[in-house]
Amino acid sequence: MHPSRRIVVAPDSFKGSVTAADAAAAIAAGWAAAAPGDVLTLRPMADGGEGTLDAFAQAVPGAERIPVRVTGPAGSAVSASWLRLPATDEHPGGTGVVELAGTSGIELLGDARRPLEASTLGFGQAIAAALDAGVSRLVVGIGSSASTDGGVGLLTALGARFLAASGAPVAPGAAGLADIDRAQLDGLRPLPAGGVTVLSDVTNPLTGPSGAAAIFGPQKGLAGDEIAAADAALGRLARILGAEAVAAEPGAGAAGGAGFALRVWGARLVPGSAWIADLTGLVDAIGSADLVITGEGRFDGQSAAGKAPAHVAELARAAGVPTLLIAGAIDGDTAGFAGSASLTEIAGGAAAAMGDPARWLRAAAARLAG
Repeated sequence: MHPSRRIVVAPDSFKGSVTAADAAAAIAAGWAAAAPGDVLTLRPMADGGEGTLDAFAQAVPGAERIPVRVTGPAGSAVSASWLRLPATDEHPGGTGVVELAGTSGIELLGDARRPLEASTLGFGQAIAAALDAGVSRLVVGIGSSASTDGGVGLLTALGARFLAASGAPVAPGAAGLADIDRAQLDGLRPLPAGGVTVLSDVTNPLTGPSGAAAIFGPQKGLAGDEIAAADAALGRLARILGAEAVAAEPGAGAAGGAGFALRVWGARLVPGSAWIADLTGLVDAIGSADLVITGEGRFDGQSAAGKAPAHVAELARAAGVPTLLIAGAIDGDTAGFAGSASLTEIAGGAAAAMGDPARWLRAAAARLAG
């Protein structure tokens, strides 16, 4: 029997499977069953992608979900929501939090992919709804995008126009990028008085070998010559907007170029994991802990490049606290963790793990607790 330990549970969401909050609850339940004397503190994480609204809702008293109908990534209407945080002296209209994942995210497509047609239009519509409601500041999370449209969809929803040589609006998604002959930004809505903060842990530029199309396009269904064509079209978009310098900035390639579009609008990009960790008081919780547990759906080479589990582990190392990793699948170096568990291995396969993630999260936690 271990002496009582203080455990911080801070996973990200397991994309397409279980939210960060539900993952934290399942891990805590499994751990408590194996080590009932331990004291568990739950701090579900996000990095700007799926689960960002949940992280804010849990951390900020008085946060209110506002339902909204938007055009989803497949072009049909979807039900989503944005979050209104209470007014403060600095932000008297409150803060609107909008999540790309819930409006234009790849999870909304299910098993289908629409690499050329998917758009960020719905994300922009949700941002516009928050502006219409009079918020003084916007915080937007841009992970889990379904599209590689350079943010043209979201800017269109905010009043910009992207026209072909004929003068007609271009088609949505990556398919329309190459047809853009000119852009009209004079109709863009102004930023709220408190500005727009963009949460993203992606540091890729818009174009090139580490750009949006090359690195993230295949995940969204781009293949073969489509990748090079999309990359070229994104570069052309940057030139048309006179924003080549913005395109080269770290994070411009986030969410298929949504980071680029938001910077063109005037927003600022910040590290999502660090921002949310500050919001939830994760640093203080880790400082008084004996052990930290983090996790995500797939731990691979990209995880070390700023995803939430890497940030949690970094905070724990700085505090001298060991960290355990639980992931749906592990395909990366876990040498920085005191121990790890793969749901795919425990469940006997990826399908089984994703079919009942809460069960296998409890089993993984119980195994590590022993």
